[in-house]
Amino acid sequence: MIQLSDRSFGADATLFTLTNSHGMSVDLTDFGATIVAVRAPDSKGRVKDVVTGYDNAEDYAQGKACFGCTIGRYGNRIANGRFAIDGQEYQLVTNNGANHLHGGNRGFGQYPWEAREVQGGVAFSRLSPNGEEGYPGNLDVEVQMTLNEANELELLYRCTTDAATHINLTNHAYFNLAGHSAGSILDHELWIGAETIVPVSAALIPDGSFMEVEGTPLDFQRSTRVGDRIDDPHDQMVRAGGYDHCYVISGRKGALRHAATLREKRSGRFMEVLSTEPGMQFYTGNFLDGSERGKGGAVYAYRNGLCLETQHYPDTPNQPQFPTTLLRPGEVYSTTTIYRFGAY
Repeated sequence: MIQLSDRSFGADATLFTLTNSHGMSVDLTDFGATIVAVRAPDSKGRVKDVVTGYDNAEDYAQGKACFGCTIGRYGNRIANGRFAIDGQEYQLVTNNGANHLHGGNRGFGQYPWEAREVQGGVAFSRLSPNGEEGYPGNLDVEVQMTLNEANELELLYRCTTDAATHINLTNHAYFNLAGHSAGSILDHELWIGAETIVPVSAALIPDGSFMEVEGTPLDFQRSTRVGDRIDDPHDQMVRAGGYDHCYVISGRKGALRHAATLREKRSGRFMEVLSTEPGMQFYTGNFLDGSERGKGGAVYAYRNGLCLETQHYPDTPNQPQFPTTLLRPGEVYSTTTIYRFGAY
């Protein structure tokens, strides 16, 4: 039986807590449709919070790292903040040098959402109006977040639009399975079910090709310590300052597939990532610099958290060979991602 409770989280926001019978609980807030905390047992039954975050909605509004929030309309980068639909050019806000990143100056994680209780969790919804950050179309968005007795946090995304637009939603949770304030994530071990990545330029924009990972420091087809090759001189590693790459998840596109397994030996915790999305961005907190003060005064420094963001590939609106992110009226955008927690 999943229990749900709620309380004020400041700034007219609400904090929702989901709890199952196995000692796992999840905190969510309607500010930014955000994952605030994930408390998971270790191999000895000891529970720790394993995602970075803040103590109140005001801090989320001021934060720069997108901790745990829903990213939209477009997760990742769009080159020069421009794309064309049916011959019509659109200029988005550019907030990452010359490029558009994570929805612009005010992405979905910076808005209050409507919330309603559903079985096992909460459904968050909002209307993204035509012209928001430069995107066409009025977009109705819903993100349903639920916890079950299998220690699975499931995210169901659903969108409809009244005009053709591009959409690529993801969640930007930073994980540290030793505990959100435990420091470096370099000793974590990671497996990724991907034979290729989308290689990027120095501006982290895809060149349109696919690169096989075998024989490179980006190969996680066997479980590997995250820190073993993170400073390798491979050009892709140098350009990203570590790992900040979109992996092309193997298997039938659109089916729920096992994308990754993350392990932390000291605690015995692991997390499996399953998704219907074609890609997953693996990011090692290369831009965290200690300026982010989080829950209980925690300081989140360089590489103190990692992200496994299920999504479409970067710059897809300008890369016709990539699986499309175009949503038209009458169509439904629908994706699923599951974070499954356990201990060994």
